[in-house]
Amino acid sequence: MLRQPAFGRRLRKLRQARGLSQTALAGDGMSTGYLSRLESGARQPTERAVAHLAQRLGLDPADFEEPAGGSLAHALSLVSSTGSQSAMDTLREALAAEGHEAPVLRWQALWQLAAQRRLQGDHDGERQYLEELVQLGESVGLVALRVRGLTRLARCLRALGEITAALDAAMSAHHLAREDDLDAEDRAAVLLALVSVEAEAGRMPDARAHADELAELVAGRSDTLWAEAMWTCAAVRLRQGDYPAAQIHLEEALEKFSSREDLVLWLRLRFAAGRLYLQKQPPDPRAAERCLTAAEPALAFVGTPGLRQDLLALKADVAFLSARYDEAHALLGELAGTQLRMSYRDRVRLDILRNQLRIRSGDQSGVQGLRDLAEQAQADANIDLAADIWRILAESLATHSTPATPGT
Repeated sequence: MLRQPAFGRRLRKLRQARGLSQTALAGDGMSTGYLSRLESGARQPTERAVAHLAQRLGLDPADFEEPAGGSLAHALSLVSSTGSQSAMDTLREALAAEGHEAPVLRWQALWQLAAQRRLQGDHDGERQYLEELVQLGESVGLVALRVRGLTRLARCLRALGEITAALDAAMSAHHLAREDDLDAEDRAAVLLALVSVEAEAGRMPDARAHADELAELVAGRSDTLWAEAMWTCAAVRLRQGDYPAAQIHLEEALEKFSSREDLVLWLRLRFAAGRLYLQKQPPDPRAAERCLTAAEPALAFVGTPGLRQDLLALKADVAFLSARYDEAHALLGELAGTQLRMSYRDRVRLDILRNQLRIRSGDQSGVQGLRDLAEQAQADANIDLAADIWRILAESLATHSTPATPGT
């Protein structure tokens, strides 16, 4: 049933989202004054008015219905208690319909919806919620909310490959957290984001200093925050070429962090360990394959498209380094037939592997492909990734200086 003032609020939000004035929406079939009274809640909508407005907006009349979950507070309670997809859908509908709720309540809804997008690997969708959340945090005036929003936005932008913007967000969050002396959890979360972005930007001395600060901050813990910190510290050591230290950090996290704490993170730690074994010199694809074998059963419980794609991508890299080139081709083909839910860096890794396979088969377009990827990474301020691609290109040219014959 369409009730006022909820109908009016939803109508106004839908009109504004399409950039329409009241005159443009009303058209010839309705007076602007009547539409204004509908939006203010002063008039109850008739079936004829609803049909007219739905047609003008390109909607079904049912789209004006108040969300089944009722208020935003009710929808948030459903998400907190169940976390189901239907509860998230109800929350999304309530957020679109409500217009008078407390800003902090709206912030919580945006946070939950952004987290769902992140879990699905939909970083573009996550970014939309986070940008609104950051703006809202500034208006609320609570420093902790501003810091959390900026921290999560920095991580999202990093996943999208927008390193300069990610660095700006992470540095702003870090400054606010220190200035307001926030608690250890918030400061550690900021450092997690800052270290990762600094490493991507090639600012390794800063990344190492902040990684050491992070490790000191979480010392003595064994929870999710600690495990992420160990992973981040390992990533910095890995990019500095200190493989033994990176392995120590990751193996400590693998040993002490329980899957009961966070099964998704537990699984990602094993993916990270697999990636480390592939990046060390010389690579150890057998050890990487053992990590993937241990992780794969967990996908039955948290098998999002993004996680499944991460697994396939790692399997393709293992196959290539194990000289199983047909298998690597097949896995890349399987990924090409899906809508990728991966970070910018992981998408580039797929393109790197495709070009490596081309070079190996004697197709010199792979050389130019790697050059293009490296130059694009540099243009995106992703200095660490660019350096990695140039290294791979040099190694590929040294190994395959003469075209390989088919079947070799």
